This record gives sequence, C-alpha cells and structure tokens, in this order.
Amino acid sequence: MNLASLRVNGKRLQSSLEEMAKFGATPGGGVQRMALSEEDKKARDLFVMWLKELDLKITIDDMGNIFGSRPGKNRSLSPVMSGSHMDSQPKGGRFDGILGVMGTLEVLRTLHENNIETERPITIVDWTNEEGSRFAPAMVGSGVWTGALDRGWVYERTDIDSKRFEDELIRISYQGSVPAKKRPVHVYYEYHIEQGPILEKEGKTIGAPKGIVCLHWYDVYLHGEANQVGPTPMAGRHDALCAAAEMILKVNELPKRLGGNMVATVGEIQNYPNSRNIIPDRVHFTVDIRSWDDGLALKAWEIIRKDFDAIATRRGCPIKIEETWKVEHSPFDVNLVQRILVIGEQLGYSTLHMVSGAGHDASYINRICPTAMIFVPSISGRSHVEVENTKWEDCEAGANVLLQAILQSANEK
Repeated sequence: MNLASLRVNGKRLQSSLEEMAKFGATPGGGVQRMALSEEDKKARDLFVMWLKELDLKITIDDMGNIFGSRPGKNRSLSPVMSGSHMDSQPKGGRFDGILGVMGTLEVLRTLHENNIETERPITIVDWTNEEGSRFAPAMVGSGVWTGALDRGWVYERTDIDSKRFEDELIRISYQGSVPAKKRPVHVYYEYHIEQGPILEKEGKTIGAPKGIVCLHWYDVYLHGEANQVGPTPMAGRHDALCAAAEMILKVNELPKRLGGNMVATVGEIQNYPNSRNIIPDRVHFTVDIRSWDDGLALKAWEIIRKDFDAIATRRGCPIKIEETWKVEHSPFDVNLVQRILVIGEQLGYSTLHMVSGAGHDASYINRICPTAMIFVPSISGRSHVEVENTKWEDCEAGANVLLQAILQSANEK
C-alpha cells in the first residue's frame, strides 16, 4: 500500500470529538471538564474503551497519565509518541487539548483498519491536568513524567475548595500503579488548535511552531483590615482589594513599559470576605508572564515586584508572593518542524512557520526527545471560551498531517 496516499476518516474524527464534547457540555456550546472531575473521569473511561477496541497495551501511571501502545515490527526501538490532554478550562472550548488526543486516536484507527505495520511502536497519551485551572500549576502530568516536577509536591496541590490532587486522582480511580517516569521516546508530536488569530488572519491551514514561549506564574496574597464600610473614613483604610486593583493595572501596563514582545495577565482573583458592606481584608490574585525571551520575562517580574512592594507599603497591606511555576521557552526540533511544513505542502495545505504563545505538554516532552507541534486555525482566534471553534475540514487536515508525520517517524530505523 502507498502510505503517502493514506488519509484519516474526517467524519469519524468529528464524531469522536462530538462524543467527547458531551462530557461537561455547557449551555454556550463549550465544555467544563476540569481535571480529575466526574466529567474528566467519564471522558477517560470512554477513551480507555476506545483504546481497548484497537488492542493497544494500556498503561495508567500514578499521575493518571494514560498511555496506549501499538507494537512495531522492531519492539526494541523506542516509540513515536503523540497526544495531548482532555481536561478543559472552566466554561472552555470543545477543541482545546482533546483534538490532539482524538486526532492521534484517529491516526491509530486508520493504521489499524488498513493493517499497517510500522518499524517502531506508536504510543498515544492523555496527559493529566494540562490546564492547571483547577490544580495549579499547569502541565503537571507531563511535568512529573519528565522529572521536571516533584510528584509529592503535585499530590499536595489543592483546588479552591481545598481538595488535594492525589485524593481526587484516587476518587476517580485513575491513580495507576506504574510510576510516572520518563522512558526513551524517538519523537513526540502534539496536534492542537492554534488558540490565537494568526493562522486565520494569514489564510493558512497548517501551522508549525518553532517552539513555545516561556511561562511564569505567580500567586499574590494581600492582607488588609476588614471593617464596616459606612462608619470607616476613607483616610487610613487598609483595603486589600484597592491595593490589588493598583497592582493589576501595573501588570497590564508591563509589556508596554518594557517595549518587548511579551504578554502579562491577571486571570484569577479571590476577594474576602466578598461582602458589599465590608472593607476587603484579603485578596489572592495570579500573574502570568510570557515571552520568547526568558530574560525579558524575568526582568519584567523584577520590575513588577518592586511596584507591588511599594503599593503594599503605601496602603498598609502586607504582601506574600509565591513563585508557582516557571518554564523556559522551548525551541522545537528544527528537522521535525520542517517535516510538518513539507508534509502540509505535499498534502495541498497552506502552511505557516510560527510561534506558540500558549503552553503545552510538548514544552516538557521537548526536554527528553525531538518534538514538534501541528496547529490548525481557531475561528476568530478564540480559545479557553465556550465559543471556541475550528472547522471540521481543518481538523481533518491537521490529522492527515499528523498521520503522515507519525508514519515517517515510525518507519525510521
């Protein structure tokens, strides 16, 4: 059989994505499938059932990462690995993460039904808690597996309701007995929606990012003094929310102040006691700084930290800061990126060499083996929201590029 002519079943891929979108479906057309939730468990259960239908060897490690392995002719060779994640943001989209898992599943189904044997084994993976929206930081499944994060530390992470990561992993019955520990991998591919507007703006179907920007996460805790709002004069108040408001605006101004290519965001805030007639005495908010330039991101934090300290002192609100997570920018393997671009053009799709502004598990896997990603357009550049959408024909196109990339890598001796 001419492997270059092999194509995925686009309708079947669409059906798989639509089935998965039922778990945590929201009224606005998105999904809320937070890590280690009941919705996540149901999606995992269906995924495992589909892996069994392909006679794959299924392994679940003690971080809940799910692997399905298809043997190659030479089992002594390291596998080609591909996958992504199935957890979502709160009121997130139907394509973020899950497209990479279902796209790889469709590749394996295509190989299975055509009785295609490859030299190397192929492994599909669903990484646990990529989003980090329930248990911060993000990408902890791949982080522990690669040795970048400590499993014990991750197990102790809690959500907003003080539920422990490990307890929730056990509760949904996905704490496997196999240690989450890296093993040899030939190459890793991750297929994903772009999550930004560039591909659509440029009129391109396939994106091949040269790498992923650095990601720095910080948690800021402010303590003020609560009091009744009516009798308490404005002068002399220690309002933790007002202090936080000043700091948040400083974060928003940060990229313009430095004049470099970076973004800075406050995406989460908790205010206590959160009553309209009590001066807030505690605030927790997050800071997210990203750039291709690691030094610029670190410089930005140095500047904003001084601003925070000055504001906290002036308003009489003691501050505590937790440096939650830092991942350096990740340049992908040049040859694999070029392979994606060439395959895209050979299949008749327009392509673009670009950068990923979003974080992905590929950032960690890139540390242990050659890695590349495949992007397809996000309509209007929207992601992490219910209206997130990608054309079905683009989903199929990206899966076809993934199929050919996996075939080429899996037949390397």
